[in-house]
Amino acid sequence: MLPDSVLSILKEMREERIRGASWLAKRGAEAFLVLAREMDESLLEDAIRELKEEIVRVNPSMASLHNLARFFPVTNDREKIIARAEEFLRRIEEAKRELASIGAQLIDPGDVIITHSLSSAVLEIFKLAKTRGKEFKVILTESAPDYEGLKLAEELNSLGIDFEIITDSQMGLFCRKATLALVGADMVTKDGYVVNKVGTYLLALACHENNVPFYVAAETYKFHPTQKAEDVELVERPLKRGKFEVRNVLFDITPWRFIRGIITELGIIVPPRDLQ
Repeated sequence: MLPDSVLSILKEMREERIRGASWLAKRGAEAFLVLAREMDESLLEDAIRELKEEIVRVNPSMASLHNLARFFPVTNDREKIIARAEEFLRRIEEAKRELASIGAQLIDPGDVIITHSLSSAVLEIFKLAKTRGKEFKVILTESAPDYEGLKLAEELNSLGIDFEIITDSQMGLFCRKATLALVGADMVTKDGYVVNKVGTYLLALACHENNVPFYVAAETYKFHPTQKAEDVELVERPLKRGKFEVRNVLFDITPWRFIRGIITELGIIVPPRDLQ
């Protein structure tokens, strides 16, 4: 049985609606850290095995949680688990900095960048590009039904970055004004497809039709080592509008052929060639 402090973190992760794969991976690593510090060593091995299973169940569509679980050995060695958790947290921060540095190079002064949902990786790219003195505009979707885009708008507003909010259904119309598309990812499959907030596929199609370069920002811990696009479990959450039930699949899958490149902390890769 997991301690209440760890169960509380898992509950927080399950109930989170705005922040994505990077935040969940960080909180998951912190759950392992809390577990190692609080659990009796004689019970630690079974608790780790249970936590690894629960972490993946939080959201099977997120490779970051799968890779987080794989990162931890099943052991009663408290110090080893603490060291692994601290290492994973350190890698998250290092990957974020390196990815932002690479991604910011894609932004030219005067660019109009269209994005969808709220990606911490994309936000870091915007922050660094602004710090480097580049002036650009962001077109962002409201990202219904959880409206992650409005949270992104708050962040951009605090940074002094020019932006315009559109409804999701206007992606095709407004992408014609963009010079670049930049989105995040919850998973990159072994065969190079991108799993992300539903609507990403539609934006990719619109960008393809209008010759707008479409890039994905994803740290390498979001790459699934074995799962292919056809195997991805797309999570659906109940949603009601008035008295009606509305289908609410949370993610969609964008084929690699619509993706110009995937920005990682190791460089920009071109799927599926660089994923073999």
